[in-house]
Amino acid sequence: MADLEPFVSQQYSGVLVAGADEAGRGPLAGDVVAAAVILDPNHPIVGLNDSKKLSEKKREALFDEIQAKALAFSIARASVAEIDEINILHASMLAMKRAIDALPTAAEHALIDGNRVPKELPCPAEAVVKGDARHAAIAAASILAKVTRDREIVALDAQYPEYGFAKHKGYPTAVHLAAIQEHGVCDIHRRSFGPVKRILEG
Repeated sequence: MADLEPFVSQQYSGVLVAGADEAGRGPLAGDVVAAAVILDPNHPIVGLNDSKKLSEKKREALFDEIQAKALAFSIARASVAEIDEINILHASMLAMKRAIDALPTAAEHALIDGNRVPKELPCPAEAVVKGDARHAAIAAASILAKVTRDREIVALDAQYPEYGFAKHKGYPTAVHLAAIQEHGVCDIHRRSFGPVKRILEG
C-alpha cells in the first residue's frame, strides 16, 4: 500500500469512507460487477493496488484478505439486459450505487473510481480519477469486483464452451469475435455493443 494514499487521511479522519469500483465495462458479454469496501484502519492490508496491475494469484489472495479484514464490503451488479437497456455507463453507475446501498455498515462518505458519481447515493460522494491507484478503499473494491466477475465468466465458459470465455473473459479479442461469427450471439452477449450489434445485423 506504499504507493497509495493512507486510507485515513486528515480529510476523512474518523469518517466511514467507502471506496467503490466496477469491473467489466469493456467486455462484450456478462454482467458489470461493482464492489464497495470500507477498510478498517486498525487492520491494514499490504499490497492493495489497481486490480489490473496485480497478478491473478495476488488478486485471489487479496480477495480473501479484504473480506476478512474490511469493516464492511458488498458486491453488486447490473445485468446484461440492464446494460443493453440503459447503456454500459449508466449500468456501471447503477451497479456501484447498489454496492454502496448494500453495505452492511452504512458509509458516511464514498469515493468513486472515475469521473462521475452515481445518482441518489445514501451519503456524500466524490469521483476520483484513477482512484484505484490512489485510494486503498477503491483499490480493494476494484479487486473484489474483478475477481468476482472473472470467476463468474470462467464458470459461464462451461455453459458456453465454444466462445472461450475462460481465456478472454468476454473482451473483444479476435478469437472471441471469430467465435461469435461462427456460433452466433449467446444469451450473455451484450447486444447493444458495436461488435455484437454488427454481427446481429450481419
